Amino acid sequence: MRFPTPLFSSRLNLRYKRFLADMQMPDGSVVTAHCPNPGAMTGLADPGMSCWLAPARPGAKLAWGWKLAELPGGLAVIDTGIANRVVAEALEARTVPGLPAYDTVRPEVRIDGESRVDFLLDGAAGRIWVEVKSVTLARDGWAEFPDTRTDRGARHLRALTNVVQRGDHAAMIYLLARDDCDRIRIAADIDPTYADAFAKARQAGVMLLGLGCRITTEEVVATGAVPVA
Repeated sequence: MRFPTPLFSSRLNLRYKRFLADMQMPDGSVVTAHCPNPGAMTGLADPGMSCWLAPARPGAKLAWGWKLAELPGGLAVIDTGIANRVVAEALEARTVPGLPAYDTVRPEVRIDGESRVDFLLDGAAGRIWVEVKSVTLARDGWAEFPDTRTDRGARHLRALTNVVQRGDHAAMIYLLARDDCDRIRIAADIDPTYADAFAKARQAGVMLLGLGCRITTEEVVATGAVPVA
């Protein structure tokens, strides 16, 4: 996924109200940027961090959107919506390891009365329901998900478990959206309910796939498989 416009460097002053961040631009001016990330963003929202912003589309309430944060060892994706676009490209290119063969890719499909999933794949092997999560928390050399309690995330896992029990395939794809880790695990101490749903999904046969990516200020592109503990 290439960024449609060049990104601009900035420095974080403060993230607040979850979706707002005050950024200092190189000329010293301060702008308020949209922070498209509802999570805790532990370690990614410290004042003084170097960040990368994109100009917003015409008509947006805020003129800037926060896309990336710089880490000591690389970059992290702040905009959680990027994960779906990266995985969509990989699904269309048939480069996501671990999935059965499929012919078609449909985005945003209702899976039950409560939830939609990000993609539905279909082919000779049958239907494959796919949900995508962006993994940005890092602790003790591991990338971890989630970084805050997520009832919606647990609901997605339960929905995928249900379709597998009915005879379809299902996959949860964890996109490792930072480039200083190479393995993923579940943060059970942060959300025990999600960890329980994850364990039940694995036991039921839901495919729990990790996908790495290459992150630059020009593009974010899926690379290869990443182990999920």
